Amino acid sequence: MEQKFSTYQHNRRKHWDAAAVLKDTHGYWGKYYHERLIQIYRMVVAPGQKVIEIGCRTGDLLASLSPSFGVGIDFSEEMIRQAAQSHPELCFIVADAHQLGCIRQKFDVIILSDLVNDLWDVQTVFNQIAEISSPATRLILNTYSRLWELPLRLAQTLKVMTPLLPQNWLTIEDISNLLNLSDFEVIRSWSEILWTFDTPVLAKFFNCFAVKIWPFRYFALTNFIIARPCAIRCAVKEKPSVSVIIPARNEAGNISQIFGRMPEMGTGTEMIFVEGHSADDTYAVIEKEIQRHPERQCRLFRQTGKGKGDAVRLGFAHAEGEILIILDADLTVLPEELPRFYDALISGKGEFINGVRLVYPMEKQAMRYLNLIGNKFFSLAFSWLLEQSVKDTLCGTKVLWKYDYERIAANRAYFGDFDPFGDFDLLFGAAKLNLKIADMPIRYNERTYGSTNIRRWKHGWLLLRMIMFAAGRMKFV
Repeated sequence: MEQKFSTYQHNRRKHWDAAAVLKDTHGYWGKYYHERLIQIYRMVVAPGQKVIEIGCRTGDLLASLSPSFGVGIDFSEEMIRQAAQSHPELCFIVADAHQLGCIRQKFDVIILSDLVNDLWDVQTVFNQIAEISSPATRLILNTYSRLWELPLRLAQTLKVMTPLLPQNWLTIEDISNLLNLSDFEVIRSWSEILWTFDTPVLAKFFNCFAVKIWPFRYFALTNFIIARPCAIRCAVKEKPSVSVIIPARNEAGNISQIFGRMPEMGTGTEMIFVEGHSADDTYAVIEKEIQRHPERQCRLFRQTGKGKGDAVRLGFAHAEGEILIILDADLTVLPEELPRFYDALISGKGEFINGVRLVYPMEKQAMRYLNLIGNKFFSLAFSWLLEQSVKDTLCGTKVLWKYDYERIAANRAYFGDFDPFGDFDLLFGAAKLNLKIADMPIRYNERTYGSTNIRRWKHGWLLLRMIMFAAGRMKFV
């Protein structure tokens, strides 16, 4: 077996050395294909991270991602020579993907572009990658679809792309299974590229729009997968502290219950109330309850902007806990439910825990029928848009790590600051950073005080506009 492996690698090393010498690393057809790959990778990899690309060829993809520290690995000495010459700001190493013992540090992003179909033993490579991964690492790979085996052979015969040696032709299911065997969890997968020529109108239509919808997506050239290590993220003896952000507008009758029912979590739980232009005496009631409960760590802020999203961002800005939790003051989601969200986050089940009201039966007056239909529609739209299951977009309870929120806030300009609810701002941001979104079913309760601040038709139209805008920024690009 070792002899067969050595022969396999020798033939491939010789093949790619020759392609590099001939300056034929892409071919005519492949040139546009690799330019499109760069566009896609720049969508899913934020700049300023520690990135390693295994099978980097001449390093153009790696360099395009503007890493704070970039390392390229390839077993072709000629490829690495050219990469080092073209991109001296990056580090390039001659090494085999099956033997990465020379790499001693962890990376934020690990890229395998068009590599897994060319490997002798994919699981061994995934096991090697696990050694240079932290719990926050994202493994991003793309590989040719088997449906394109014959078209690719024809393109090679016509000499419009670089010849390939025999491939593995792994499906998404094959790769997902191999990742699972190496303790990686797939976050999402999708297909890209239908048109491989740089013809402005056709390339834009097929590669930005058609490939994203049924049935065209089944004919795509390449499949993308984003995965994360399954290791528990919070491997600390002392459990993280918590900040619960409680936006409160016209909720005076619910405040005392919040103080009486809020559980202590982690090493400490602070409650941050943000009062938002109430017509009743909500602010005064919160002040009184804070004085009555000196044993609780509480702070109160008066909102100057408008909307729940603005209130949540104000609370997050002042939060000192390592974990951030949103709890609506209407108590339709009970404070007693919050430890389940906390446990799901620290155990690594997800990195963004999203409350779901649409699983268990609701109390009769908890949600009006048309609102229920609207929520189901938006859950389907978001699951399609984000390529992760999001069963309820507007549940007010969401939980994430503070440092992940800070990353979302730093990238907020990409979508703009126009979400009055705050839910979409967080969901879009989490998906853009490739965080694992986990749904947490809860029982949704009727209000016992006050009335809803949701305006069905006005807010429904706004939500629809936000989805269309996000589709243009995340899906059809």
